[in-house]
Amino acid sequence: MTSGGARRDVRGAMAAAAAAAEPWQAAGPRRKRRPAARCRRAREPAAGSLEAEPETDSRVVLRRIREAEEDLLLSDFWSLALETINGCLTEHLEQLKTPRGTLSKALGNLHLDPSPEASDAAPGSLPGEPLVPGTCHLKCVCYGLGNFATCVIARNQLAFLLLFLEKCQIPRRHCCVYDPLFSQLEIAVLDGLGVTVLRENEEGRRSVGGEPTVFYMPHCGAALYNNLLWGNWSADALSKLLVVGNSFRGLEERLLARVLQKNYPYIAKVLQGLEERGLPQTPRYTDVFNDTSVHWFPARKLQQLPADTWAFREEPDYRDCEDLEIIRSRTRGPPAAGLPAP
Repeated sequence: MTSGGARRDVRGAMAAAAAAAEPWQAAGPRRKRRPAARCRRAREPAAGSLEAEPETDSRVVLRRIREAEEDLLLSDFWSLALETINGCLTEHLEQLKTPRGTLSKALGNLHLDPSPEASDAAPGSLPGEPLVPGTCHLKCVCYGLGNFATCVIARNQLAFLLLFLEKCQIPRRHCCVYDPLFSQLEIAVLDGLGVTVLRENEEGRRSVGGEPTVFYMPHCGAALYNNLLWGNWSADALSKLLVVGNSFRGLEERLLARVLQKNYPYIAKVLQGLEERGLPQTPRYTDVFNDTSVHWFPARKLQQLPADTWAFREEPDYRDCEDLEIIRSRTRGPPAAGLPAP
């Protein structure tokens, strides 16, 4: 090799090294961008999502979760997301107020500091002004976090959940969490954080049982949302749901109408009965919360749907569904709290 060629090779190697060291800049969000793939243990580490080092012990994972919470609290995304969720949650709860006006009164008297008893916060949690008071008796169910011990995206989504519980004064023991991908280490960490880890794969078929419930389902497959709707297929039950997850409108845009109606009929049928508001997009958390919206189902809209909407109650069947993004249960039973009456 000539000396000139050697110099060119050296310069090329130096340029490649410099490019690798250059900090990556996130591109602006696209309106119809598909949700980021969930982190799975079986996948190879990908830049910006999985960490090179293996799972260690719970203390390390807890430290990383606390750091993710602290970073999220200081971000523009968190403050903007709170505004969005607070507006949606207020409208959602207003329609559920009792004749005595309990919820209406509660929404007008936000506490500045949640009491330790009300928030049931675990050691190391961060204080803050609550969104809604504990008197609203909200519950929370989280599906599909993925492997937060090794995945940065999943860990940021968990940090968001923990801060959300604190802001809403939802006791952590009233938050049920499940993902079939959880490792034993991750289950132990979640137990230590005080949330309730479900032991069976419900495939999302959990009924609210008459209680206002927030379902936090970041980047889940369409079948999981479809199952959730089926498990609560009545105007009364749906009016008590608030879903934070992939945009239903986005699903409608990405899927052919016949595919949506055949494979995910409950999503297709409820589109005219929901309100949806997208979470804000900021460069730092683009891959964490892209295509994520807050959905709720106003009773007035549900009551305006055709009467035969509620007559259709067939259990979802995905045998002919391509690209099914759900891990099926080996022994499936009835939904957690039974189907609501139509």
